[in-house]
This record gives sequence, structure tokens and C-alpha cells, in this order.
Amino acid sequence: MAYEIGSSARPDLPLAVVVGAGGLGMAVARRLGQDYRLLIADRDEPHLTRQLLALRAAGYDATGQGCDVTKPEDIARLAAVAGKPRALANVVGLSPAMADFHTIMAVNLIGAAMVARAFLPVMEPGGAALFISSSAAHMSPVAETLWPLLQAPLEGGFLPRLQESLGEGATSATAYALSKAALNRMCQHQAAAWGERGLRIVSLSPGLIATPQGALEFKNSPSKHKLLAATPLKRECTMLEIANIAAFLLSDHASFISGTDILADGGMVATLRRG
Repeated sequence: MAYEIGSSARPDLPLAVVVGAGGLGMAVARRLGQDYRLLIADRDEPHLTRQLLALRAAGYDATGQGCDVTKPEDIARLAAVAGKPRALANVVGLSPAMADFHTIMAVNLIGAAMVARAFLPVMEPGGAALFISSSAAHMSPVAETLWPLLQAPLEGGFLPRLQESLGEGATSATAYALSKAALNRMCQHQAAAWGERGLRIVSLSPGLIATPQGALEFKNSPSKHKLLAATPLKRECTMLEIANIAAFLLSDHASFISGTDILADGGMVATLRRG
């Protein structure tokens, strides 16, 4: 195996694909980059270029690919470029303050489902996929009548039918909670298909997390302060803490964990359920 003098390229390392180059995405990328070559995808290509330059300057083996997860052709191109990745971390997502009902569902659920579909055939056996979800998935009950629809986000007419079912309830906040609940259920339901190929699939649901996106939510939603007060550890989670959990779940140390959600919320959901 050839190594280039003066280069941090590590062709001997397995490949990890990180979808999303925001604050949390880059925290996950930097943590995974200690053990993997990195392929990072983001729709904002100038931003992605800046992040890649910083990673390479710090000694990471990192390449990038422009990708809008609402476009099937972009996801197909990313999967083709990736080749045989060992790890996949789908970190991209929109919070309620960032977009409308349709856009949040398109990115958080439909986009994630398309990523899972595209990468299942190309992942290296023994590998794993991680989808970043949210504690909101555990706090907003979903009407049983909605589950058949939410479990088929790639069927034609999905979004219009969902909006019709919700009526005036089709808000950004509802989209966020529903998309994350359905994302967790997707990882559960796909465990069998991934297992047949020697692969694992899991979701990770952070609670309140100190990210730029999280700060925007605190500014726009006073109820977030009540959630913080209900968190037994009395603080937000850091991006580094979530990145460490992600690295564990994608590693061989978690080789028997699949088809489940890991809730990392400092005890918030448990406390709220107690009342």
C-alpha cells in the first residue's frame, strides 16, 4: 500500500461517511477521523470546502462530496463515490425554527430513508449506520393511525397525504417530532434487512445539546428552558459527548447493538414521564 510523503492520507484505514457538515456533523467527523478515512457530504459546498481544509490542516484524511439529501440523484452519487464504507453517520437534520413542515419532513425523514436505501447495498460487511434522531421522538405521542403512513416515506404522495391527515396540526414542531419518531422506527424495522448483509443500523437521540441549532431553538421556543430545568444533570449535552457515543455505536465495541435507539438526554425523558 503506497503512502505519499507529506500527506496525511491513510489508505489503510476504513472509510466513514458523514452526512452533514454542521456543528454536530463536524464534531462526529473529527471523532471518527481518529480511526477512519472521512468522506463528508453537505449541500453547502463552500462551507464544506472550508471544513475540509481545516480537517486536512489538522492531519485528517478527509474528502468531500456535495449532497442535498432531498435529491435522490445526489444521494446516489454520494453512495457511488463512497464505494465500500465501513461506517455511515447521517447527522443532517432541521429543527422547528429552521424550516417549514414540508422541508423538515423532507430532510429529517425522507432524506434519511433515501440515504439508508442507497447505502445498504454498498456498505462493507461488518459495518454500521447511525442516524441522529432526537429526544423529541420519545416525548410526542404518535397516533396509531399515522404509523402506516410514516413507515412508508418513500411512497409517492407521502407528504400531501401526511399533511392532509394532520390538518392544522401540520406545523414545524409537529414535523420535527414526527420525523424523528419515524426515523427511530425506521432503524428498528430495517434491522433485519441490514442484518442479512452483516450490517447494523441504529439511531441516537440526543436531548438538549449545545449546538448553534440548539441555541436558535432556545431563542425561538421558551419551552426549551422548561426542558432544561427538567433535565436531572442540569445542563445541555455537548457535541463531543454525542460524538463519543456515535463513535462507540459505529465501532466493533457495539457489534451486537442494532435496530434500536440510544437515548442520551441526561435523564430528561425519564423525569418528564414521572411527572
